[in-house]
Amino acid sequence: MGLFEKMRGSQGTETLGEMSAAEAFAAIALAAVASDGYLSEEEAQSIPFILSRMKLYEAYSDDMMRRLFDRLLATLQKEGVGALFASAKASLSEELQQTAFAVAADLVLADGVFAEEEKQFLNELQAALEIAPDFADKITDVMQIKNRG
Repeated sequence: MGLFEKMRGSQGTETLGEMSAAEAFAAIALAAVASDGYLSEEEAQSIPFILSRMKLYEAYSDDMMRRLFDRLLATLQKEGVGALFASAKASLSEELQQTAFAVAADLVLADGVFAEEEKQFLNELQAALEIAPDFADKITDVMQIKNRG
């Protein structure tokens, strides 16, 4: 049983409605940092900082970013990661799916520990976003190099 199946709760893979691209991207980032089963305050605070450097969030104030993550965290707690992810996937273009995978890999590998749950998450994310295996391997290789130091 994969991470999405274990964590999706009673809602299964039903979508929660359409998300904006920014909401969907942030939802995948949130799922990535929680993929080891633990979401620390430090991890939760790192996501808005990382995302704020992206063009997708250039119009987001700190308050808008905080409200976005408050909504996503509430959805994650109420509906589970599977439902959150299903809605996010449906709202991302192919290009943003590749970018979301790269950012998720960076977030997962940032602490230098690559737990089995995190490996499983990235494998499931790669398959769900239909990222070519060779491309996904290149991304994870680069992120491992980036996060060595």
